[in-house]
Amino acid sequence: MSKTLELAIDLLKRQSNTPEDAGCQEVMIARLEPLDFKIERMRFGNVDNFYARRGTAAPLLVFAGHTDVVPTGPLDKWHTLPFEPTIKDGMLYARGAADMKTSLAAFITSIEEFIAENPEHKGSIGLLITSDEEGVAADGTIKVVEVLKNRGELIDYCIVGEPTSNKIVGDMIKNGRRGSLSGKLTVKGIQGHIAYPHLIKNPIHLVAPAIKDMVETVWDNGNEYFPPTSWQISNMNGGTGATNVVPGEVEILFNFRFSTASTEDNLKERVHAILDKHGLEYDLAWEYSPPYITPRGNLVEAISRAIEKTYGVSPELSTTGGTSDGRFIADISKQVIEFGPLNKTIHKLNECVGVADIDPLKDTYKLTMKKLLK
Repeated sequence: MSKTLELAIDLLKRQSNTPEDAGCQEVMIARLEPLDFKIERMRFGNVDNFYARRGTAAPLLVFAGHTDVVPTGPLDKWHTLPFEPTIKDGMLYARGAADMKTSLAAFITSIEEFIAENPEHKGSIGLLITSDEEGVAADGTIKVVEVLKNRGELIDYCIVGEPTSNKIVGDMIKNGRRGSLSGKLTVKGIQGHIAYPHLIKNPIHLVAPAIKDMVETVWDNGNEYFPPTSWQISNMNGGTGATNVVPGEVEILFNFRFSTASTEDNLKERVHAILDKHGLEYDLAWEYSPPYITPRGNLVEAISRAIEKTYGVSPELSTTGGTSDGRFIADISKQVIEFGPLNKTIHKLNECVGVADIDPLKDTYKLTMKKLLK
């Protein structure tokens, strides 16, 4: 059993349901302290985080990730118990195997090997680890980044260990993510008996033309790195439960996944313009997560060459998928990428990774350090 696999199994045994860390971070810290890392434990609310750094010089390469995992779902639907890591037919099964404790283990062992081979490496190595990525993400990476920003500590390169691979390990690097802009729209009408249309204002009917306009709007055409911005309704609720009563209001939850071709302010202005054009009486509350992009440069080139050597694959750059903590780190780092195992089973029952893919992941991270810090 390799050191990386052994460490991954140790982490996977720990029931770190978000936002619990369940001791995972202390296991990692115990491996880093003998390597002369300065450790800063940062607890915000009920969330454990830590930031570790070895060295004071530039460039600073930081590995970022999370120890928390999503709920297991029904235990009787798992082939093996989710917190009893099991190797079967070449696969390692456990909750968090792909997302993302294997990457965390590979961070640690790649750093151990790199420092053993290059004790006087240039620059600095860091780790930024949270237990609040799968949850509300309010007391995790975003808070640590705020601390680093306030003291002027910027990151030159950041690798987030999210499971980015699509069909085979190594085929995809995330060099950015779309922004997320969610709206909670409440359109107001007048409730009343369905048989007296002159005494009511049906908010569902009133908002329908505005919905049509937003569905048909071309928000942008995307750009080199991003597909066009998408607007989607996720929930729509109205009604009293009775079949003969028109509701007094309808609530619509919608979301933009948007490219850097649009801005938060521009999208908000255009939505309000459409709603106002239709004379609607409404309330609208917003939630926003920014997009980020890392163009081709030192970091993308270094990890791409490393992947080609370890996995024999030329990776594709992509900005698809949901949000990640990379969106927060990009505030203090110009070059942020995400790379990790296959994402085929993440958040699913019987989550797993290929055992044969684990050591090459460690080697990929180590070769990237060699290219940037040796």
